[in-house]
Amino acid sequence: MYAVIMAGGRGTRFWPRSREKKPKHLLDITSAKTIIQETVDRIKPLISPNNILVITGKKHARTLIKQLPEIPSKNIIIEPEGKNTAACIGLAALHIRRIVPDDIMVVLPSDHAIADSRKFIDVIDAAAKIAAQEDGLVTIGIKPSSVQTGFGYIEQADSFQHIANEEVFRVKSIREKPDFQQAQAFIQNGNFYWNSGMFVWKASTILKEISRWLPDLYAGLMKINEALGTPDEAAIVPRVYKRLASISIDYGVMEKADNVFMLQGDFGWNDVGSWDALWEISSKDNKGNVLTGGGNAIFEDTEGSLVYSPQKLVALVGIKDLIVVETKDALLICKKGCSQDVKKIVEALEEKHLKKYL
Repeated sequence: MYAVIMAGGRGTRFWPRSREKKPKHLLDITSAKTIIQETVDRIKPLISPNNILVITGKKHARTLIKQLPEIPSKNIIIEPEGKNTAACIGLAALHIRRIVPDDIMVVLPSDHAIADSRKFIDVIDAAAKIAAQEDGLVTIGIKPSSVQTGFGYIEQADSFQHIANEEVFRVKSIREKPDFQQAQAFIQNGNFYWNSGMFVWKASTILKEISRWLPDLYAGLMKINEALGTPDEAAIVPRVYKRLASISIDYGVMEKADNVFMLQGDFGWNDVGSWDALWEISSKDNKGNVLTGGGNAIFEDTEGSLVYSPQKLVALVGIKDLIVVETKDALLICKKGCSQDVKKIVEALEEKHLKKYL
């Protein structure tokens, strides 16, 4: 069994800590370890570091090698450029198939927090068993705790079977990120789960599904496959990869496939996708305030707020539901509940060509 950790993305909603040179998964946000270090540690009881592949961009490869010394450097796979998850997963499947003709691959985002690691391993182990048994596509759904438009949704169908004490469900549909009214309807329905972005399948199965639903992408992957391990690899792979479609595995394959199964991820999942999400999972004082970053803060007549400040003392007076993030070159002040829109700050910085803040 192999794990594939997708270490791309910029984490724009976590600005100003998350930057192009050091995105969210390379930061120590939820503990003394970086998020990707936590991701690797979490899967190690099931999958040896020798069987863990990390897919990343060239600019972050060196940092990942330093942060993950237990993973062989050859397992850090360079994606020539970001092309969304379908191409990334297809590339990983090719590399696994070169090592073992057909094996299970567990696809994990690099930047999630999970409270119950033991339960996580139980669910992934059961997912691997059903993926092998049914030659299917297995995903992990998270029971919604609120109406969210930042996640895709999985519509659960009938129970299929129990395996290793975990219940497996067929999937009726997979939906891309909805608007608020759609998300509200999903929650009221009761059979919809957040799409965690975790997948389990055989390498051969996902390549077969890509060939069925994304034939042009598959054709490109086959050209890459021919070049891997040859003297022409360095020239051919980037050239072919550049022409691949940028499409998510959810939209390109999962929404169309008819052999999709789901297990419930009842293990304290959080995508740590924003400063609001960090507030939700952090220890709080008796007024609901959070201090992170190792600095100092004074909360006077203040409640429900978060401060990240590694150096400066931050004092809040008469404040409710505020996020304050201080770094050496930027200060973010945001109303709690609006931190999803921090990515708009990054977009504004790009438009104004203020690259030093990116």
